[in-house]
Amino acid sequence: MNSQPRRAILYGNSLILAGVRACLAALPGLEVLDHPLGTPLELEQIKGATTVIFDMEAIHPDLLLPLLQQPGLQLIGMDPATHRAQIWSGRQANALMAADLVDIIHGGETVTERHGDAERR
Repeated sequence: MNSQPRRAILYGNSLILAGVRACLAALPGLEVLDHPLGTPLELEQIKGATTVIFDMEAIHPDLLLPLLQQPGLQLIGMDPATHRAQIWSGRQANALMAADLVDIIHGGETVTERHGDAERR
């Protein structure tokens, strides 16, 4: 894993993001910030962030499209219905455990299925 400090912004206040926050907040080298859903996420507010995580059922993804232009910024949509994390690069990964999200945030390598077969993409 990369030893450089990371900053993740949780955009929204849904139950799934509360669970993600609880799991990620205690990790060393990862600063977790909250941003309320009712206010737009401006480019100035994401300076220094490496990841934006949002609930795909609570926010319309089009609102985040301008963030795709930011170099080095990962957008991760959490789908509570399927328990999948969709990384906005066209990849998808099962995020069954907080460790799965940590793998995505720190290395970009996704765990397709940590439990059962060990396929990685």
